[in-house]
Amino acid sequence: MNTKSAKMHVSNLMIDTVRKDIKNMHLGVYPPNGRVRVAAPMETADDTIKFFVMSRIHWIRKQQLKFLEQERQTKRQYVSGESHYFLGKRYRLNLVRTNARPKVEIRRSTHIDLHVRPDTTIQEREEIVDRFYRSELRKVIPILLERWQKKLGAQVNEVKIKKMKTKWGTCNSKDSRVWLNLELAKKPSHCIDYVFVHELVHLIEKKHSERFMQLLESMLPHWERTKIELNSTALGYSKWDC
Repeated sequence: MNTKSAKMHVSNLMIDTVRKDIKNMHLGVYPPNGRVRVAAPMETADDTIKFFVMSRIHWIRKQQLKFLEQERQTKRQYVSGESHYFLGKRYRLNLVRTNARPKVEIRRSTHIDLHVRPDTTIQEREEIVDRFYRSELRKVIPILLERWQKKLGAQVNEVKIKKMKTKWGTCNSKDSRVWLNLELAKKPSHCIDYVFVHELVHLIEKKHSERFMQLLESMLPHWERTKIELNSTALGYSKWDC
């Protein structure tokens, strides 16, 4: 797909614009600092984009304020005493130096024991913990498939896990493939359900149409409450591209 990227100022906002082969304009405000991005059809004039942004300036400011007020984690050092999250619960990290194989264990529902070799770097500790999160989130996938596929009448060919900076999940309706953000391993189970169902509905209805909303509502009557909860949880540290 051909794309053309640029930046423009609108009412003291720096807007990232991407022109590409689409029919309608789309506006997004992204964490952690409220970056604003507009995707527009290839031949859209600058003035048209500026008017589009100005017509939604109140909503943009509101979203940016939410991000500014949101709890942030500092960069993790993976040392004893740090707070880490797993399935919505807060744990204290306990660093255990050992010559045995590295591993992560949940202890007494209060601590995460990180077993590592004495010379392990911070980056290596992070990778060990990420592997733990990935492994645990992968265990949830069969449960999600069994719980929601038949109920919604959608068939998923593959569910994959990857780190994403602006989305909790995404999908490819053509290939019936769903991706879940690795960060979801830190969130409550009902939030994981919400993201999975949201992407599952997209396999049936690509856009956030009235039909999409009706299908989502039929599966998760309280999805709006869950979405607010998910987006208000602590943001993990990351070197965000802003």
